[in-house]
Amino acid sequence: MRKWQVHIGIIGTGNVGSATAFSILKSCLATELSLVDIKPGLARAVAEELKHANSSIKCDVVINYFERDEDLSNADIIIISAGYPRQPGIRMSRRELARKNAEIIKYIAEVVPSRNPGAKYIVVTNPVDAMATLFRKISRANFVISTGTHLETLRFRAKLAELLGVSVKEVSGFVGGEHGEAAVILWSTVRINGMDLNTYLRMNSKSMNKAEVENYVKEIAEFIIDVSGATRYGPAAAFTDIVKAIVYDENTVLSIATPHRFNDIGEEVFISVPTVVGNSIGPKLTNILSKDELRSLHEAARAVYSTYKRSIKELVED
Repeated sequence: MRKWQVHIGIIGTGNVGSATAFSILKSCLATELSLVDIKPGLARAVAEELKHANSSIKCDVVINYFERDEDLSNADIIIISAGYPRQPGIRMSRRELARKNAEIIKYIAEVVPSRNPGAKYIVVTNPVDAMATLFRKISRANFVISTGTHLETLRFRAKLAELLGVSVKEVSGFVGGEHGEAAVILWSTVRINGMDLNTYLRMNSKSMNKAEVENYVKEIAEFIIDVSGATRYGPAAAFTDIVKAIVYDENTVLSIATPHRFNDIGEEVFISVPTVVGNSIGPKLTNILSKDELRSLHEAARAVYSTYKRSIKELVED
C-alpha cells in the first residue's frame, strides 16, 4: 500500500474515534480521511476541527464526513470504533457491552464491505475481540483484526519503565489474550536493555512486584474513565501504531488479535499474541511463549468465545 494513495475511514467519532482521527492526521498517514457517525453533526464537527488542526500540521489530505455508514466508500483501511463505551462511575466489564454493540457491528458488517472492496478492517468497538469475531463472520472480509492487547502492552511497558526507573525506550514486552479481564501478561517476552527481566533485576539488585503491574494494566482504564470520562490518548496512540504498520508495511511485532483455532472451541476466535503486522498479517509468534502463557491464552479464547456466542444468541432473539 502506497502512502500517497491511502484512504482511511473511521466509523464512530466519539472520544476514541476522534482522538484516533487526530493522531492519524498528525502522523500524515492518510491522503483521504473519512469520518462517519450517526449522531447528527458530530462527524462534521470533528472534521472541521481536524481541518483547522491541519492548517498547522500541513498534511496533504482530504477530510470527508458522513452520517450514514453506507455512505463510506472506497476506503483502504476502516477503523470501527462505533458503539457504546463504558460509563464513568459504573463498575462494568467490557463484556457487558456485547449486547448493544453487537447490533451496531452487525449492521456495519452488512452495509460497509460492499462499498469498500478489499478494505482492511481494524475493530475497536468493545468487547473488541468478540466484536471482531462477529464482524468477520458476518462481513466475510479477508482482512479483519482486533486492536486486541496492544493498548495493554503500551500500559505494561509504561508501568515497567516507571517502576524500574528506566526510559520506556529500553523496555519491550507484550500482553496477550483478551482485551479486558482475561488479558495475559507475557512475562517471558520482557526485555530491559535487551536482557530478560530476571537477569536485569539480578544484575541491578532490583525487585519487581508482578501482581502490582498486572493489576495496573487491567485496572488503570477504569480509573481514567471514572475521573476524565473516557480513555483517549492511549487508545489513539495504540491504534495509530497499528495503522502505521499496515500503511508502511513495517512488518513490526504488535500484540493484535487475529483468528485462532482451538480443538475444543467451535469456531475460530480472536485473541492476541505477538504478531508480525504489515500490509499482510503474520506470522504469530506463539513459539516464543511459555507453556503456562499458552494455557492462559487458551483460557482467554474460551472467555472471548463465550461472549461472542452470547452476542450471537441475543441478536437472534432480538
